[in-house]
Amino acid sequence: MEYLKRKIDLYLEEWRQDKNRKPLIVKGPRQIGKTESIRNFGTKYYENVVEINFVEEPKYRQIIADGYKTADLIRNISRIDPAKQFVEGKTLLFFDELQAFPEIATALKFFEQDGRFDVICSGSLLGIHYGRIESNSVGYKTDYEMHSLDFEEFLWAKGYDADFVEDLLAHMIRQQPFNEVELSACNALFLDFCILGGMPAVVREYIERDSFEGSLAIQRQLLTDYEEDVRKYAEGMDQTRILNVFRQIPLQLAKDNKKFQISKVATGARFKDYRGCIEWLADAGIVNVCYCMRYPELPLKGNFEETKYKLYFADSGLLVAMLDEEAQEDLRANRNLGVYKGALYENVVGEALVKSGCGLYYYKKEDSTLEEDFFVRTANDLIPVEVKATNGRAKSLRTLIESDKYEDIHYGIKLTGGNIGYDGNIYTFPYFCAFLLKRYLKHNK
Repeated sequence: MEYLKRKIDLYLEEWRQDKNRKPLIVKGPRQIGKTESIRNFGTKYYENVVEINFVEEPKYRQIIADGYKTADLIRNISRIDPAKQFVEGKTLLFFDELQAFPEIATALKFFEQDGRFDVICSGSLLGIHYGRIESNSVGYKTDYEMHSLDFEEFLWAKGYDADFVEDLLAHMIRQQPFNEVELSACNALFLDFCILGGMPAVVREYIERDSFEGSLAIQRQLLTDYEEDVRKYAEGMDQTRILNVFRQIPLQLAKDNKKFQISKVATGARFKDYRGCIEWLADAGIVNVCYCMRYPELPLKGNFEETKYKLYFADSGLLVAMLDEEAQEDLRANRNLGVYKGALYENVVGEALVKSGCGLYYYKKEDSTLEEDFFVRTANDLIPVEVKATNGRAKSLRTLIESDKYEDIHYGIKLTGGNIGYDGNIYTFPYFCAFLLKRYLKHNK
């Protein structure tokens, strides 16, 4: 099975070359390729990789019996399995499924002070336990947030190189429209990515078969696994409420008003009863929360209403897998997104922004039609981003730019199914450019 190149690969190489490196914790939802990437890195750069999986091998939870010092842990690991080799300076110790044994995070302080072995921890649903992990290891570890494949990684999987992506970015910077061949090819690739999402198992199946055959079955199994995680790990919480919220997301995204309404989840449902459910799904890396800003101005942090938000799936493949049978058939056979077109493109853009390191914020003015899908920022500018299912007029976008009320807004970005363009301080880009917005803004200061 061929390894899928990932962005974490370069990060891991740079981490290894840092003389002051600390133990690393790789966070992210389940089945996004964390273990595979760490193994690939380990076998490439280390003579010995000692991998311990706390779910598959619970016996290793006993290794802290004599305390957390490195020598004690190494001795106890060797007692359980004498074949595990520990060569100073040449060994990577990989603790996997950390969520099943967060106590081991206390040992990271001692590994960092000892310095003989490199240590990487990983696990799904770490956000749920992160308070415990953080308090046990604060100051003695580095965190890396991993996601499912973004569109750039998907392009790599399809055989496109870095030059291809640089060319896309160059078109955006120069405001040079794509020719018909470029536009057609990129739109087709992007639509495939929208339908598949970025889960490695789904993408790999699609590439090996060169078709969507089998992809839906894998997506639906992932959905089942996520629901199983809720039942297994949502301790002390109403699991039914969490699942109800999870299952409601596609229905609420398909509406014109995409704001998530708790009242629609169940009869008599109130925000205060469901608040923890939203947080749980976000901490688990299953959903991205897009908060409504109080007012469209900088700074973004703290300038939002906690009770007003939209919920998107962290991977669009989950949204697609939850559509009904007829929509699935139309989507895969005819590449028709139907009533879910706006929802899917908005979800994918939100996903692209999060994967490139942006927070998600929208704005809806009370008692007004003024509404904006997303906002990104540079050091001095707040930039509204509109996702148009059709290439129509962007009335709200134009209002935000032209009004004297919004001092931080000087131009906007519109994402459509069309080509690159510019009109009245609005930059238009095709949907498939969303993953490059942050890089584009660095050039467009």
